[in-house]
Formats: sequence, structure tokens, C-alpha cells
Amino acid sequence: MTSTKDYRPESGLAAEIEVEAYRRLFPLPYYERHLAESVRPDSRALGRARDTTIALGPVTSADGSALVKIGDTTVLAAIKLEVMTPSIDSPDVGSVAVDFQMPPICSPVVRPGRPAEAAPVIAKQLSDVIMSSGMINLKELSLISGKAAWMAYLDIYCLNADGSLFDAALLSATAAFSHLQIPLVSLNDDGKLVAVSEELKDKAAVEPVNKENRKLTIAVVPFSLTCIVHGKYILADPTSEEESVMDTHVTVVLDSKERLVSFYKAGGAVLLHTSVVKDCIVLAKQRVEELSEILRDSLSAMEVD
Repeated sequence: MTSTKDYRPESGLAAEIEVEAYRRLFPLPYYERHLAESVRPDSRALGRARDTTIALGPVTSADGSALVKIGDTTVLAAIKLEVMTPSIDSPDVGSVAVDFQMPPICSPVVRPGRPAEAAPVIAKQLSDVIMSSGMINLKELSLISGKAAWMAYLDIYCLNADGSLFDAALLSATAAFSHLQIPLVSLNDDGKLVAVSEELKDKAAVEPVNKENRKLTIAVVPFSLTCIVHGKYILADPTSEEESVMDTHVTVVLDSKERLVSFYKAGGAVLLHTSVVKDCIVLAKQRVEELSEILRDSLSAMEVD
């Protein structure tokens, strides 16, 4: 009987069929054969992330939006601002509410009528990172102290789940906030805040309360990199297939100044040594440089347009 480790496919079309069958029947040995050669089935090096793109402003009805693709993983983020009454304890700050949705079209794992288990977990992680990183100064969302402030509803939709969902979701969130254009509002005769159209904003009779505060000051931008640890190997930016085969996942979040924001290990039987943690952080720093440049290029391209 031939073991999986000794498997050698024939050449030609038959070989391709046999390789695919072997991949489905013995996924872990299949991946381990590639790892031994420091390459992955999609030809990427172990520490290399997939090609990433950011498209700003795809949702014209939103105040800020972004479409992000990391490989085949695709997420859409949209921000809608609504006026709220701030709490008595925090009269000069606005608020941010985060929601992450995984409809059945994004993955065969997600069933109709059943909410995806990963969705609320990712939403909570996103909210924690956005708040703890200091990316947004909630005081900039204040309109009238103690009376009115902005509530920013951040809705993120997963259109295709092919691994590293949190990374794509966080990137779409930061891109959407960078693209955010705060609507003009003014006080009407009844003392209520109403939206001011672009045509009326320069008329003397209309005095917007937030004319000078149309964009948020993004001091630092958090970026993340998810890795899989399997034995002595570290795989950056895993696909959904890699995530299903190897179960020790690590997500490193750094800000644009390469300061550690959070380090998250989602289960797995492997206990991480300090050296492995350091290696993951090194890969994350490289990824921060890549994503920072991609985001800058996207923002610059939009300004030119």
C-alpha cells in the first residue's frame, strides 16, 4: 500500500486529475509537501500576501465607502452618519457602531437563515481595534456640545470569503473612514439640525455649524496581518482552504507607526514561542508598509479625479 507521503502522480491530464483528487482526499499532506519546498499551491512564498486593491467611493449613497480585495476575498464597507443626542457623561463626543455581515453568497459554509458564527466575532474585533488604535477622535464627531453629535454606522459586507476576513474588513473600514465626507448641517428656525445641500452652503442665509469640519483627522491607521502557524512554518495571509486545513491562526494588528495595537490567536493546538510571535510581527510590519502605500495611492488617485 502506497502512503500519502510517497505519492507520485503521473504526467499529463491524468496527473492533474490525480493531484486534485489527492488534494481533496489528503489536504494536509498535500500542503505539507509544498511547505517542505517553502512554496504554496498558489505559487506564493510563505511570507507573501496576496495582491490587494482598494476602490474608494463605490457606494454613492453613503458618506464614505470602500471596496477591498485581498486575493479573492472581497469586502465592501459603507459609513452612514446620523445626528444623535450625546450622553450626559460624554457631551462632546460622537459614536461609532460597527456591523459585519456574511450573506450566504460569500461562502458555501454560510447557510441561508443561519447567521455566520464568525460575523459577530469579527465585528467585535473591528470595534475594539478602531477604538483602541486611536484612529478616530470621537470629539471630531461632535456638533453642538451636549445637544448633537454624529453617530457613524459602519456596515461591512463580505462579498467573497476566501480567507483573512478580518484583514480585509479592517482595511475596508480604514479606507472608508479615510474617504468619509461629513455632511453639512445647520440649525433651522425650530432649533433642529437639518442637512445643507451643496448648492446652498455658500448662501449668506445658511450658516452650517460644521463648515470647517468636513473630514476626520486620521492620526494613525491600523493594519492587520493574519498568519497560520503550522509546525516550523508561518504562512501569511492564508486562503480559506489553508485556514480550514491548518488550525492555528494568529492576527497581528499594527498602526501606521508600526506600534502594536493587538495580537489575537484564534484557537489551535500550537503554543506559540516568543520567536514565532516576533516572526509574525516582522511579517506584519512588512505588510503595514505595503498597505500604507496602497491606501495612499488610492486616496491620491481620488483627489486627482
